[in-house]
Amino acid sequence: MQLHLSTWPEVETYLRSSNGIIIPIGSTEQHGPTGLIGTDAICAEAIAKGVGERTGALVGPTINVGMALHHLAFPGSMSLRPSTLIQVIVDYVSSLAGAGFTRFYFINGHGGNIATLKAAFAESYDQLVVRGIKQDVRCQVGNWFMGRAVYQLAKELYGDKEGSHATPSEVALTQFIYPDSIKTAPLSSDVASGHSIYSAQNFRKNYPDGRMGSDPSLATPEHGQQLYDAAVKELSESYQKFVES
Repeated sequence: MQLHLSTWPEVETYLRSSNGIIIPIGSTEQHGPTGLIGTDAICAEAIAKGVGERTGALVGPTINVGMALHHLAFPGSMSLRPSTLIQVIVDYVSSLAGAGFTRFYFINGHGGNIATLKAAFAESYDQLVVRGIKQDVRCQVGNWFMGRAVYQLAKELYGDKEGSHATPSEVALTQFIYPDSIKTAPLSSDVASGHSIYSAQNFRKNYPDGRMGSDPSLATPEHGQQLYDAAVKELSESYQKFVES
């Protein structure tokens, strides 16, 4: 059940049996020469829909643009400032809390969002709980790429060529979701890794093709389906424990 494809009476009925909602959040940023710019949002949205179908949870609209300031030296990348993203999340939570939702489970596809999400949760609690507007609001983030089953599967499939950005696992997942949008390009075997992340210009200097230690040429749609199944199963269990808490 997706919020934007529902009517308000349907949501009102849903709230009689559940106060939980899943919100996918990703990013719109470069993912190397073969990765789709929308990779992080695509993955988060698809997995969130899968978790919603498996658990009966309502799935909210995807936050497609995240905190990706360090990718802005690559054409097509977009970013919200951390302060802007915090306010977006606080407004999402506040709006839905007013209708009766109290459990907000963010399925995240971008590592750069994690710190901002945690800060936004603290802001939400201050606005809603501490000030006595809504006492029982709780937020949690499920990073699909950090789950134990997904991590182990990625290591089995790709070993140390998984890397940490423009990874074969996330590229494989987009290939499974959008098989007509598989991209190919020459990839150098000499890929940078281990550099600290500072400004966008510094990032592009250290990671000239956008990859961070990864070899996305190893990705296949079949791998993507395996990763999708593992992520949906793991996050469904996590979501159910969260809403029951």
